[in-house]
Amino acid sequence: MLFQPEIPDNTGAVGRTCVALGAKLWLVRPLGFQVDHRRIKRTGMDYWEHLDLEIVDNWECLTKCLAGKRLWFLSTKAKVLYTTPDFEKRDVFVFGCESRGLPRTIMEDHRATLLKIPMNDEARSLNLSVSVGIMLYEANRQVSSMI
Repeated sequence: MLFQPEIPDNTGAVGRTCVALGAKLWLVRPLGFQVDHRRIKRTGMDYWEHLDLEIVDNWECLTKCLAGKRLWFLSTKAKVLYTTPDFEKRDVFVFGCESRGLPRTIMEDHRATLLKIPMNDEARSLNLSVSVGIMLYEANRQVSSMI
């Protein structure tokens, strides 16, 4: 799930990764682009037509849609490594926007399920689509029946 993504290229690449793993992509508005933007089509290529995509108007709509599912939140500010939890097939991974990450209020409400991908101190963060790929493939490794 991408919370208010800003860069169409990243969203296109994330969509392509989701298709490769059979994962659904949720987008939470506002988006920093139009979903039919040519850069999404360029990075998502012909995979985009196979994407299970749902766009919701806000965080509250999404939490209603996903009631009962486990949500994991990715942040550079987390303490727990992304490889620590035991993931399940229906888990949902939540990523913040490229420039700001997740809102502080969401992180505070979900401290117990906040995860980080380790990196050197010289790097502020990883590219959003790279982070999604790392996280989804770790979940896939743990739950090999995902694909």
